[in-house]
Amino acid sequence: MNAAVENDENVLQKHVAFFDRNNDGVIYPWETFQGFRAIGSGILLSSIAAVFINVGLSGKTRPGKRYPNLLFPIDIVNIKMAKHGSDSGVYDSHGRFVPSKFEEIFHKYARTNPEALTGDELDEFIKGNREPKDYKGWIGGLSEWKILYYLAKDKNGLLKKDTIKAVYDGSLFEKMAIETAKKKQV
Repeated sequence: MNAAVENDENVLQKHVAFFDRNNDGVIYPWETFQGFRAIGSGILLSSIAAVFINVGLSGKTRPGKRYPNLLFPIDIVNIKMAKHGSDSGVYDSHGRFVPSKFEEIFHKYARTNPEALTGDELDEFIKGNREPKDYKGWIGGLSEWKILYYLAKDKNGLLKKDTIKAVYDGSLFEKMAIETAKKKQV
């Protein structure tokens, strides 16, 4: 667990803490890159994700700063300020996990298997969360969910409920890093 993240109810902080590779409470693009590599992403996806995520979230997590920091740091303590529109609502405005919103995903969209989403069901879910004219939110949601599906779907193309829950609480990234490290040892 990241030492810079207090043990409070802000699950959103725990979700991003894995990417704070030096545990200082700030995530820089090179740490985002390293985190993506640790969970098994290729160099290209890791590079694009690092730029997209840090450029997109840095300014939002650094309120009151008059000028942008060209190193694009993300302050974990303020990550709730980077919450975008057109999302699932599973994190509330304070970064807390909302179980009823989580269950709603599967109640509304998981028709093939009640404990997982297929690629098509995931697409319907993403579209179902779109707010009118919230183009940044659409891009954010699409990017997050498509990357998760690409990295975490099972061999049958299903994104399982326990996998999605683990991404929300931050535990999935640690698990993926351990699996990736084991594969490299073989």
